[in-house]
Amino acid sequence: MTPTVSAPRADGPPTEAEVLRAAAGWAWFPRGSEHVRDELLLVRYPERFGGGVRGSQVTSTRPAAEVLDGALARTRAWGETVFTFWTNPADAPDLEDELRCRGAVHFDTVTVFARPTTGAAVDVPPGVTAEVVRTRAQLREVDAINVPVWEQQPLDEDGLDAEFDELTAALSTGEGFRVLGRIHGRAVSTGGCTIVDGFARLWGAATLDADRGRGVYRAVLAERLRQSAARGAGTALVKGRVATSAPILARAGFTRYGEERGYRLTL
Repeated sequence: MTPTVSAPRADGPPTEAEVLRAAAGWAWFPRGSEHVRDELLLVRYPERFGGGVRGSQVTSTRPAAEVLDGALARTRAWGETVFTFWTNPADAPDLEDELRCRGAVHFDTVTVFARPTTGAAVDVPPGVTAEVVRTRAQLREVDAINVPVWEQQPLDEDGLDAEFDELTAALSTGEGFRVLGRIHGRAVSTGGCTIVDGFARLWGAATLDADRGRGVYRAVLAERLRQSAARGAGTALVKGRVATSAPILARAGFTRYGEERGYRLTL
């Protein structure tokens, strides 16, 4: 079952319930992945992203143990040995206790944040810039950041072609874009955006370790807000890691709407 995601009301900002529904309905399907959606959404990640299966968006009348049994059976049928699950307040039933009982390890927590795309400016220090990615050369720079930050394999030429085609299509339809951040001209940070039902989903923020704390994440954030507003999105939605981006987002005018927790179970 696909979660219902309502567009924000035309006469004002979205309600808390609308923000939480939009967060619950957010899922990523990497190029080359497989997915099934029954009592929950299961996505099998390609080897480039480390493989394994990611679960989310639970909607079932059965007990948590039975729902989790089904998810793990599908994971094994795919030949995968790692099952990752992200909780959400909208899950029914909640699988968190059942995952813990089976030895799943809590590895990360993100805070769900939202704010208007216009309004309070995000402070960016001198010498730090951000730009929309429009060329293959820029996309190569994005990949050079993502590989060490996310510990993923670099794009080969075919992968670069496919990703550039996706980028160009999203730019032409107004459905999304990527941003590249620089410090004195050197590419060190990146982040993406997808626009869905009036929400700008901000995703994939990554900054090279040696360049964190210098304001480039804020530059990438500010440009994504500006570009999202220009494309008609009224509300920015982001899931910030508690240990890294969440404090920056709070200072940038984002309101907290709850948490999602990640669990990993090795089969």
